[in-house]
Amino acid sequence: MDEELLPIGRFARLCRLSVKRLRHYDEIGLLRPARVDAASGYRYYRREQARDAFVIGLLRSLDVPLPVVARVLEGEAADALRQARDRMEAELARRRRALAALDRVLAEGLPAPRVELCEEPARRVRTVRDLATPESVAAVTSACVARALDGPPPGLMAGLFPLDMRDEFPVTVAVEDPAGAEVLDGGRFAAAVHLGPYEQIPLTVHAVLAWCGEHGFTPVGPVREVYLDDPASVPAEALATRIMVEVAER
Repeated sequence: MDEELLPIGRFARLCRLSVKRLRHYDEIGLLRPARVDAASGYRYYRREQARDAFVIGLLRSLDVPLPVVARVLEGEAADALRQARDRMEAELARRRRALAALDRVLAEGLPAPRVELCEEPARRVRTVRDLATPESVAAVTSACVARALDGPPPGLMAGLFPLDMRDEFPVTVAVEDPAGAEVLDGGRFAAAVHLGPYEQIPLTVHAVLAWCGEHGFTPVGPVREVYLDDPASVPAEALATRIMVEVAER
């Protein structure tokens, strides 16, 4: 046996990785052994492979996903790690928003806004659209609002979001404009006013949807967030947003 090759057990101890993990990294092509015994299937590694093994262990301890680790080993360290950091930062921001919402529930109880039915007229609007993920929805919506404001003085402004925001989904910001090229449909809506930061709007959305279920109405359209205040002049905790969901009787 070549003295430069280490059996998987010794290599695992050298690199402070488990044999199970080394086998997994071989199976996914992340860290291939230098030699595999044809008869027994036993794996052997070169000592110089320890550097890659330590890089993998370090990055995994920092919660860097395996596909990103693979890019680092392929020489794309700067871009791959920067993108991983951006995703982690976005996830941290999402967790902080969730924690703030939970603190509000603990302090005030489950949201119970006054929900009422209303008839909403159709409105001519101009729109801005983009795609978002649950992690990027706040930033994408803000960017859409900024683009929507780059035009004639706005009337009513509303954000439109799908009822089920999973993976990637469309975000639309509509601004009332008599010369607009599109029409925002009218209809019958369940509506309530949310008071507080925009990131806590899901609390009121869930309350409106629960009300619909309790009163025999089926949501049939996207969630509308009608922005009643200017966040540049109103504190976040005092912002008023009208939440509207189009409904149909069962």
